[in-house]
Amino acid sequence: MTTTVTGKNQVTIPATIASAYGLKPGSLLDWLPGNRPDEITCRVIPDPEKLAYEIKGSGRKYLKEDRPHPLIALQKERSHDVSSSRKRSL
Repeated sequence: MTTTVTGKNQVTIPATIASAYGLKPGSLLDWLPGNRPDEITCRVIPDPEKLAYEIKGSGRKYLKEDRPHPLIALQKERSHDVSSSRKRSL
């Protein structure tokens, strides 16, 4: 497929390619020089929201029934760190 660069250095991505890669308005592309002078490489930067949705809950299998939830343990540790730093600053 051939496209033309406009006067503002814009290029239209063919619909079949945009659809195949899930591109939509606001998608980010990373343009890099290719291995030859007449090549350009374009990489689709993954959508952070989509990545977060895909990994949501993937760590559940590592939670143990006999241990406190890691987030609760982290909150306790941080509150202990804050109270310790307050005592040191006095």
